[in-house]
Amino acid sequence: MQHSPEETQSARIARILADRIISGEIPPGARLRQDHVAIEFGASHVPVREAFRELQTRGLAESEPRRGFRVTEFDVAELREVAEMRSSLESLALRHAAPNLTRAILLQAEEITRRGDSASTVREWEEANRHFHRLILSPCRMPRLLRTIDDLQAASARFLFAAWRRDWEARTDHDHRAILDALRKGQTDLACSTLARHVGWVGRRRPSANNGDRPGTYDIHD
Repeated sequence: MQHSPEETQSARIARILADRIISGEIPPGARLRQDHVAIEFGASHVPVREAFRELQTRGLAESEPRRGFRVTEFDVAELREVAEMRSSLESLALRHAAPNLTRAILLQAEEITRRGDSASTVREWEEANRHFHRLILSPCRMPRLLRTIDDLQAASARFLFAAWRRDWEARTDHDHRAILDALRKGQTDLACSTLARHVGWVGRRRPSANNGDRPGTYDIHD
């Protein structure tokens, strides 16, 4: 994951931990140990606490009285809420982005879709999928909206990693191609409705009964 040269230490810690939480490397319910994280990153406790608060703001961690921070759990009801919010907000963003989408952006989005279709792991697919959505939505020029969508996409990604951890297989994303085709033809309403349906499907799936590791304490392993 790329980061800015101006990235602060707390932002870097939050970014790396968020990636581990989203991918399931740090499982739901795991306790985040401030001392362990500080040792791994060679940081004092101050930027670590700031990083934990950033994770809390993003809904990836929660503070427990006298026990520190723990990775948040997620359930089917929350997943459905996230899917409905994404449907509405991403459609709104795309409607505002559509007039600013250039031919170069659409070509790049098509290339990213092909990359996702040929992904060999769920992580590769998820990265390509999120890149596609960010690429076509960013021209909306509404930063507050985009930050909210980023957090919702992270919540969706946590479910995808859990659901597909054991049964991943490459798949062709016909919806992405349909969205791009509609955008090229200037059919903004069709593109927005297709996108809304596309992101809403995750709310109709159920997590696998066997979703990996049990919650515990997250320790740093060098």
